[in-house]
Amino acid sequence: MKTYLFCIIASIFCLTANTQNFNLSSNNLPELLTNDANAIVRKHTIEITLEAVDKMVVKEFRAVTVLNKDGNKKVQAYVNYNNDTKVNNLSARVYDSNGKEIKKYSKSKFKDVSAVDGGTLYSDSRVKYLEHTPVAYPYTIIFESEYTNSTTGFIPSWYPVDTYSTSVESAEYKILNPQRLAIKTKEKNFGTYPIQKITKDPIHYKIENQPALKYENSSIGFSELMPCLLVGLNNFTLKGVPGKADNWKEFGLWMNDKLIKHNVSLNEATISEAKNLVKDIESDMDKAKAIYEFVQNKTRYISVQVGIGGWEPIPAKEVDKLGYGDCKGLTNYTKALLDAVGVESYHTLVYAPVHKDIDKDFSSLQGTHMILNLPNNGNDIWLECTSQIHPFGFLGSFTDDRNVLVITPEGGIIKRTTSYKNEDNIQTTKAKIELTKEGNVIGDVEITSKGIQYAYKFPIENKSEEDLKKYYTSDVWSYNNNLDVKSIEFQNDKDNIEFKENISVTINDYAKINENEFLFRVNVFNKNSYIPKRYRDRKFPLKIERGYKDVDEFTITIPENYSIQQLPPKKELDSKFGEYTMEIKKLDDKTLLYSKSIFIKEGVYPKTEYNSYRKFRKTIAKQENLRIALQKN
Repeated sequence: MKTYLFCIIASIFCLTANTQNFNLSSNNLPELLTNDANAIVRKHTIEITLEAVDKMVVKEFRAVTVLNKDGNKKVQAYVNYNNDTKVNNLSARVYDSNGKEIKKYSKSKFKDVSAVDGGTLYSDSRVKYLEHTPVAYPYTIIFESEYTNSTTGFIPSWYPVDTYSTSVESAEYKILNPQRLAIKTKEKNFGTYPIQKITKDPIHYKIENQPALKYENSSIGFSELMPCLLVGLNNFTLKGVPGKADNWKEFGLWMNDKLIKHNVSLNEATISEAKNLVKDIESDMDKAKAIYEFVQNKTRYISVQVGIGGWEPIPAKEVDKLGYGDCKGLTNYTKALLDAVGVESYHTLVYAPVHKDIDKDFSSLQGTHMILNLPNNGNDIWLECTSQIHPFGFLGSFTDDRNVLVITPEGGIIKRTTSYKNEDNIQTTKAKIELTKEGNVIGDVEITSKGIQYAYKFPIENKSEEDLKKYYTSDVWSYNNNLDVKSIEFQNDKDNIEFKENISVTINDYAKINENEFLFRVNVFNKNSYIPKRYRDRKFPLKIERGYKDVDEFTITIPENYSIQQLPPKKELDSKFGEYTMEIKKLDDKTLLYSKSIFIKEGVYPKTEYNSYRKFRKTIAKQENLRIALQKN
């Protein structure tokens, strides 16, 4: 015990000494830290003291040198708090490039605002943040804070490299644990970074002289690249409620027993209404569909961050009475109605909208959203209960293809949500195109979308006519100048998850006409000219986030007094990244058939493959801009 106390005192002394000896000048900084950097974290220390299972004190010291305007957002001088968090100390000092203090901010000078947007009915989450307008670059800000929290379910994780374009001169993370509470940790992505594990007990990590990482397009996610230390207590407190999370089964039991089961009851009138709604329906999934659509028509989403840290659902009776709720409340209400009609379902924690897994090997308070799981005899159905427009059982890109935690009365279970892979995400475009002798286009287009392409499309049916015309002219077909939308019609087949668009358009001056030729681009309605950014020295792996397939077929009628001469040969590409086929056929003297198929596979590839992928997309882009000439008779 004496040795342990000595380590604590020594570490605190070293932390204080290092802070006092910190060099505030931002002149003559090493090239290692300035390359590709908008800001430099000169010194960042986080010290967490676990005083009890229901009390922790968090101290932070962060000194950041801002090199340019883009570096201002790297200062991160803020502290979040709520009803069970007390901000003890808060201050900031600003220094010029020579290390001379030019501004000082006390706690009262920090802005204090709600931490949520206007779509939230109530929340006790707030943030104090520094609003500083620099007069010159570079400059340095030292930010210091200390807060006490009675909730220990969220011990701050350590992100030694927390953003792109920011280098790190020195960063440390310490946890002091005088009560010897059972702590678990998990190191993620430490391998390629200069991280030192100073001591195991107390927990103490350090990183020094980490160069800035430059963002690269089409790369794996930030959380998959950057180092992170996860920390949690097996026994914790959440808003005064004791919790236990040795494993996911145990965590699920705690959440079901303490936060959920007492909030699922409904009054008898509502139960009778639910039973009457499904009285003539036989299958459980058809009953569930009827209930889901009932909830969609009756309720609306409003964020209500009240209860146990935003983790406890609003009672189902309240949602039934008020007609609104947040993701937890609406999920809980839907489950209560399904319970009433005998359909099995369970609350499910998920990360959204960021595509991130619940860590199956580290049980703790995780997730940012709640959906509903219907086991359906092993064929899981997932319901997004906050949406008034989603089809039954369709998640879309918001929560698909990721590990989630299903909360059952027997405990927590890790499952994976529905994935929409590659050819599942298909769009078919058929068009009848008439080219006039003036060089104009008259076109009727039918677009059918499924999978994730359906998810991108079906919400547009709620747009106004004016917004729809703008959507087609400025977004979908922005490459077609002088396009005018004449009519729009939609068919949203929610049973088959299929969305159809029927659009009639005209495009003036589409073709270039001279004395002898009529020159036009053959791909009128689905040009894919994407070319990945060029990198001379790619650092990160290539990731194609979403696979998809587009199939196009355009029948093109040419003007009078013109004839079809030479047509380009059929083009076929086949690579590990996907496939591409384009062909133009002459059906008769006045009609052409343009056929194209592009298939892109999702996947992660070594950085050495990036140039090959870029070449593949560049070749496709060239074909997508292909023009042919008609000869004047």
